[in-house]
Amino acid sequence: MNHGRSILVHACCASCSCYVFPHLAATYDVTAYFYNPNIHPEREYLLRLDEMRRIAGRCGVRLIEGDYRTLRWWKEIWRYRHLPERSERCFACYRHRFEVSARKAAELGIPLFTSTLSVSPHKVFDRIAAIGAEAGLAYGAAFLAEDFKKRDGFRKSVEGAREHGLTRQDYCGCLMSLEEANLRRAARGG
Repeated sequence: MNHGRSILVHACCASCSCYVFPHLAATYDVTAYFYNPNIHPEREYLLRLDEMRRIAGRCGVRLIEGDYRTLRWWKEIWRYRHLPERSERCFACYRHRFEVSARKAAELGIPLFTSTLSVSPHKVFDRIAAIGAEAGLAYGAAFLAEDFKKRDGFRKSVEGAREHGLTRQDYCGCLMSLEEANLRRAARGG
């Protein structure tokens, strides 16, 4: 549906996007941008990309696939690798992906961008909003700072993922979060 206003949505995974895409499509022409060099291992990246292709198609959203250049991402977060989730490790990851997304939005002539990351209760919305705004200023695309978990957004994303048969991961994607998830599983005896 053409609303006359375009937005580029940095999409982290299909399960978050299945709520965010239709929510935004009520107001904007949505273009999804799957740029996630943080996802480890590569088979997980390919699984998430395949699911993103499916959900973008189901939602009628144009999908742009970013490069999977993990070395560039590692250079950005390496010094924070020892820190836990919800720390500077994650904020450096947001910064990297938002800068690339803002640059892509500007390159495409899309004046606004946002991210599905805020649908997760494990992400720090205030940092998402601040880092997104900084990236937008640097590259000439305004950041829509919307906390998508509000108004039951997280619950709706979980229901949508179930409805569409999407994978719901128990880690954000990076090697460190995978190791943390493995420790949680081991502590639960599974």
